Parts: sequence; C-alpha cells; structure tokens
Amino acid sequence: MSARKVARQAPVLAGLHRVADGLLLALGGSMIGLSVLTLHWQGAWTKSFQQLEASQTLEHRLQESTSQLEQHHLAMARRPGQLVPTTIKNLIHLPPVPERAIEVSQPVSLQAVAPSAEQTVEQIIPLIRPGY
Repeated sequence: MSARKVARQAPVLAGLHRVADGLLLALGGSMIGLSVLTLHWQGAWTKSFQQLEASQTLEHRLQESTSQLEQHHLAMARRPGQLVPTTIKNLIHLPPVPERAIEVSQPVSLQAVAPSAEQTVEQIIPLIRPGY
C-alpha cells in the first residue's frame, strides 16, 4: 500500500494523515524548544541563587565587622583616658592641593601651615576656609 494509492482512494484520510504528521512534527519541535528554554532558565536561576548566597554571606560578614567595631568603640568609650582631647592647638590645616601639577621648589615647613602657640583663635579662624 503506497501513499499515492491511499491518497487516490481516500483523499480525506490522506489529508488527515498529513495534518497528523505536521502536528506531530510541530509538537516534537516545540518540546525540544521548551526543553532548551527550561535548561537555560534553570541555569540562570542557579547562577542567580549562587549570587544571592554570596551576597548573604557578605552581608553576614559586614554585620560581624560592624558588631566588632561597635564593641571596640564601646570599649574605648569606657576608657576615656586613652583618647587624646582635641584642641585648636592640635589641629593642622592643610590647604587643598591644586589641580595642576605641583612643582617642588622648596619643602613646605609645618610652621607655615600649623598655627603657632602665640596665635589666638581670632587670628587662626580667617585662615580656615569654609567647608574644612
């Protein structure tokens, strides 16, 4: 029994056979396509999940570091004798670095930058620019 002989004897049956073959091929192709997409999405999900776990680990480490810093700060606050009190004499004003290249002709002395003991607060304050 050949396909042409069946097509001549029962054209409706032959047409249904062709439609069924086309549907089977389409379904097979769609199943292969969906399998490929499923594997791709599963790989992307695995990668995203690994990134999530890594970020959770980093967040946990950050919380531990913050906790250790807080404990250190609290321990230092209980012993105030170890901290150096800040006074105007201990502060050093550093002028901003110019954007163009700095030419080193003579070294800058700290006395030109730091206030001396004879200067009063009123003499020092005009030297300090706003924002510093």
